[in-house]
Amino acid sequence: MQIPRVAVGGFMLESNSHSPVATREEFASVCDLRGVALEADWRSEHPLAASTISGFVAAMNAAGPWEPVPLRHAGGGASGPVEQGYFDELVDEMCARLRAALPVDGVFLSLHGAAIATVDPDPDGTLLARVREVVGPAVPVLATLDLHGNIVQRMVDAASVLVAYRTNPHVDMPERGAECASLLHEMLRGMAPAAAFVKLPFVPPSVTQNTASGPYGDLIDYGQRCVDADVANVSILSGFTLGDTPKNGMSVIVTTRGRPDKARALARQIAAFAWSERQRYVPRLTSLADATRRALECGRDAGKPSLLFADVADNPGGGGRGNTVWILQAFVQAGVQGAVFGPVFDPPLAGQAHGLGEGARLDAVFNRDEDHPLSGRFAAPAVVERLHAGAYVARRGISAGNAIDNGPTALLRVGGVRVVVISRRDQARDPVQFEMLGIDLARVRALVVKSRGHFRAAFDEFFGDERIVEVDVPGLTTPVLANVAWQRMPRPVYPLDPDLQWSPP
Repeated sequence: MQIPRVAVGGFMLESNSHSPVATREEFASVCDLRGVALEADWRSEHPLAASTISGFVAAMNAAGPWEPVPLRHAGGGASGPVEQGYFDELVDEMCARLRAALPVDGVFLSLHGAAIATVDPDPDGTLLARVREVVGPAVPVLATLDLHGNIVQRMVDAASVLVAYRTNPHVDMPERGAECASLLHEMLRGMAPAAAFVKLPFVPPSVTQNTASGPYGDLIDYGQRCVDADVANVSILSGFTLGDTPKNGMSVIVTTRGRPDKARALARQIAAFAWSERQRYVPRLTSLADATRRALECGRDAGKPSLLFADVADNPGGGGRGNTVWILQAFVQAGVQGAVFGPVFDPPLAGQAHGLGEGARLDAVFNRDEDHPLSGRFAAPAVVERLHAGAYVARRGISAGNAIDNGPTALLRVGGVRVVVISRRDQARDPVQFEMLGIDLARVRALVVKSRGHFRAAFDEFFGDERIVEVDVPGLTTPVLANVAWQRMPRPVYPLDPDLQWSPP
């Protein structure tokens, strides 16, 4: 077989329709690489681009000679709908680069699957369809997807193979990229994939989707037990509920090696199993009053195990602003001691702290320039304990080895609580975010993180599952679905419509 030429690119955005628009500036601050810059990034020791790309490239390199054709990779993490003009330019450029590189033997794309645009309701599908239009029907087009992707038939039709993550937190991204490389080589040797897709009217709350244990982990395991010589891949995507789009809902994609009948039957079987387990997906949150009481006890009694409190309703990894003050205000006013809180996205406050310098005292006003009603405002005397430029290399979890930049960062002491304030919105993804400011997490009595669940893969060396408390407070990423002002969610859907009866078509 001749040395294959394979185009590589990506577009990664999880869109919360209730969050502010994701602008070109936001993408530029996170990751937007084209051509040779993208290739240099995946060859670097600490890349910016998604590790699915690194995994794909490493597997292709291990399999033998190949010629990569770098297109463009833009990643915005989680935010609101992408600015339509920016997305149109992105797709036009990727397709122009691809067209200029023809002929190619394959295309690999790192996608999220839950993007929406300010006009286009299905940007991921649009990108796949445009790429397919350029390369024609015979060229393999493979893509990885976040298991929170909101999938529609158009995406399945445009791609040859779609491969979703199997872990939440997402610690298997390199492996899924490598899986695409393996399947691409099979296709180059003549394997013809056949995919089947089933959409369920089911939107499991975010905090019920961990895969280490619980109903979603059991469902993922059920699907993987179905993989055999005929079944190339089983992807079960819980979906991103707060996308609030007609695409909402759990999805099952089964890809076989030339067995469309088996793909259809198995997809229906897995969907039926998922539906039969739907009542297990129940959030179990702790009230703010109870969380405050438990934090007070941790500070007063060193014999009690320390606790991690997850602000799941303000998860920047799901489009939250990372700045709500409800837990912070309650802990400070109650006199909680030995607590650390963060990271809080508040560029003006971080900038003020850097202007004053370490050791300075100030009247800290959290969210003084923020007008979203769910964010709130809180003012209190504070001391600037430490300052940092904000750039670091993650050492654990979903971003291990990646270069991250939170922008100018400050550690403020507010009463008995130390608060990490950042200038670029991000979730609590790695211990280094705290350690680079001199915080010894092993000595922290109560750690409050702005994250829904990805923190579990990074902070588990300090806090096991039995010491994690998920707090029920307001925010843009609340898992209490009854509290969301739905606009485009398809109805009826479980659990919003608990008496819904359904069976796979």
